[in-house]
Amino acid sequence: QVELVESGGGLVQPGGSLRLSCAAPGVAFSFYDMAWYRQATGNGRELVAYIPSSGSPNYGDSVKGRFAISRDNAKKTVYLQMDSLKPEDTAVYYCFLPLLKYWSQGTQVTVSS
Repeated sequence: QVELVESGGGLVQPGGSLRLSCAAPGVAFSFYDMAWYRQATGNGRELVAYIPSSGSPNYGDSVKGRFAISRDNAKKTVYLQMDSLKPEDTAVYYCFLPLLKYWSQGTQVTVSS
């Protein structure tokens, strides 16, 4: 069973944009905080963005000002809008539901010219 269904990764040039989506159809979505993590090859998993069930989001320093997390509770979906992408953003991106410890399957984002 897949608790979190993720899409939107791909190949993009430096300076470009991508939007990732992650749906959580089987939970009472509006009650839960959600997060995005990423893991580059050979590195640990890094927190990218965090959005509470209600309140302001938080961002990792490396993406602050370039990425934006948002949620649509009616669609039970969290998004990660990624702008001004850099090669160092290349990683597998995961969404995460902290309270239930659900992870998505991950999607590859590659930033390269």
